[in-house]
Amino acid sequence: MSIKDYSIATIDSCVGRELGVSDWVTVDQARIDAFAACTGDRQWIHVDVERAKRESPFGGTIAHGYLTLSLLAALAIEIGLIPPDASAGLNYGLDKVRFMTPVKAGARVRSRVTLMSAEKKEGGRIIIKTMNELQIEGEEKPALIAESLAMLVA
Repeated sequence: MSIKDYSIATIDSCVGRELGVSDWVTVDQARIDAFAACTGDRQWIHVDVERAKRESPFGGTIAHGYLTLSLLAALAIEIGLIPPDASAGLNYGLDKVRFMTPVKAGARVRSRVTLMSAEKKEGGRIIIKTMNELQIEGEEKPALIAESLAMLVA
């Protein structure tokens, strides 16, 4: 997806603007299990379906907070966060993250991205800050909000 009138040359005029909303992504148990295997975080509330049905206040397993956070990069790329005239976009960090609502196994999420700032640096680099809201289908509150930083290379 491309964002209308969004480029390295016009990025300043896009500050304060919503850049887009991603497609829905399902966070199923297989994805949760794969994340647990990759990270070693096998806490029962994420991977023990039967125990989570019995004991979890959520009625089943939930995604790791860091799994939901990790989805933001791919969803931002889907939206078109890296302008077509940039040679690269690199993760640069996070300024603020708040996990607000657990994502239950099987739920669908999407990201809403707003450009908060664009700071030009030497060498044709730009540090951009975005507000990312990971929404859960059918839920009033988002799964998380995160101010993320990326370095664009012209």
